[in-house]
Amino acid sequence: RGLVCLVSRYWLPLSLRVRCVYPCHTHSVIRHHTPATMMSLSALSRLHAPALRAAAAAGPSALLSRPRSFADLANKKVRQGITFDDVLLVPKRSPVVSRKQVSLETRLTRNITINNPIVSSNMDTVTETEMAIAMARHGGIGVLHRFMTTEEQVAMVHAVKRAESYVIADPYTLRATATVAEMRESIDELGVGSILVTRENGELEGIVTSRDIEFVPEREAAQLSVSKVMTPRERLVVGRGQVGHDEAMQMMRAHKLEKLPLVDESFHLIGLITAKDIRNSHDRPHRTLDSEGRLRVGAAVGVKEEDMERALALAEAGCDVLVIDIAHGHSDLGVNATRALKYALPHMDVVAGNVCTAEGARDLCEAGADGIKVGVGPGSICITRIVTGCGVPQLTAVSDCADGARPYDVPIIADGGVRTSGDITKALAAGAETVMLGNMLAGTDESPGKVLVKGGKQVKVVRGMAGYGANMSKRQKTTGKDDVFDLVPEGVEGIVQYRGGVDTIIRQLVGGVCSGISYCGGTNIRSMQHNAEFMRITGAGKQESGSHDVSQI
Repeated sequence: RGLVCLVSRYWLPLSLRVRCVYPCHTHSVIRHHTPATMMSLSALSRLHAPALRAAAAAGPSALLSRPRSFADLANKKVRQGITFDDVLLVPKRSPVVSRKQVSLETRLTRNITINNPIVSSNMDTVTETEMAIAMARHGGIGVLHRFMTTEEQVAMVHAVKRAESYVIADPYTLRATATVAEMRESIDELGVGSILVTRENGELEGIVTSRDIEFVPEREAAQLSVSKVMTPRERLVVGRGQVGHDEAMQMMRAHKLEKLPLVDESFHLIGLITAKDIRNSHDRPHRTLDSEGRLRVGAAVGVKEEDMERALALAEAGCDVLVIDIAHGHSDLGVNATRALKYALPHMDVVAGNVCTAEGARDLCEAGADGIKVGVGPGSICITRIVTGCGVPQLTAVSDCADGARPYDVPIIADGGVRTSGDITKALAAGAETVMLGNMLAGTDESPGKVLVKGGKQVKVVRGMAGYGANMSKRQKTTGKDDVFDLVPEGVEGIVQYRGGVDTIIRQLVGGVCSGISYCGGTNIRSMQHNAEFMRITGAGKQESGSHDVSQI
């Protein structure tokens, strides 16, 4: 009865508006209202006779239904959502003898397979070039954030793609007439130790390394040409045409080479093989690679019209998957952006989201999504549920969305709420095929930002992409404007403990997930999902699950 609605130009109680059409209810309704809100039926009829007659003729179905009061809701079954700490997985008989027997190979999208289920989040304090390279080298994948210019994001995609490759198809080159000073600038800018020297027609002339110019004085560097210090083509050892892996390794070992240029019959440069890439192929057999042997990388895009140009530029740069970055993916903006991207780039894999319901997952699948990102408000730096009052606890959201996407054979990415390797196991058991991490990776060497000292401890900054800081930074970069009053933040900024190299974090998480899969009686993610049985636990059960009754060292 406390709710009011606008009837023509007058504010009246909603219950009075609905019931006054039927005279038999008039007195019982009016009795419950204060004199200030009371109005006789005849007076109301005189003021709004045409509208009331039309509503009465249409019948009760045309009227607004009375909102449920708290008592109405209390008498009905209200669904309960659960998250990671509410449940445990029940151990099953396991055939696993060693964690090495467990395979973590899984799908990121319908068409992309990765070798462990960890994806680094598209946050500006988590994933840029270094993190994306590290994630792919360890079998996962990184998603570059979009809070930068298109040119900067494209450059990061290029950097990841060049970081490792069996054959570098377009190695860096310069002309023999360039000076040593220009060579030094190029080495510093590109982050490489050597550059090939070619003619304008692409014919290979030589190679120059940082060792060749190390002791050239600065005063001579501006005048001395590269042709004077390079190793000329007459002394080069090169591969002819397409050289196999074993053949390249034998040639490099026999001639003690770090670089093996590849040339065609006319001595035109067609590629480059490096000893570093060959070593990486042996040291990291589980890397996430594309069909050309390059590291895979994803990139985030928005849902505005100008983001289509960004998406096209990223696709041309070799990006493997585009991730639509919108807080409420189950909206016309999210669905239409998914459909538009798939229409413009039919061969590009698109991950859409974020959603938290089966209906949301189904709508995005219908729009053409190749992967669904699940999570509304579970992240440590996300306050969407507080600001909007909306969301679904993450484990329930993952399970529901997996059910919605399963008929379309579209994999689910659990985005947010993960704090331990056990949470990853639970998310996978509930139906996800990968998990996206932010907070857990933000404090590493590979995450953007400097290491700070607070309270005598080393920390790094982490912030939500719907918060003030990230949006103001993006707005300033793209438009030059920075108006705090235009923003309604759904994220916060904070600090996390500095954790060192990300490789240590990934090894610990991967080891925990392998153990979790074996406890569930599986040897891979799919078999674990088939065997998974969840058990609800109490607060005492949660307390018992952690260390207790001891003082930790």
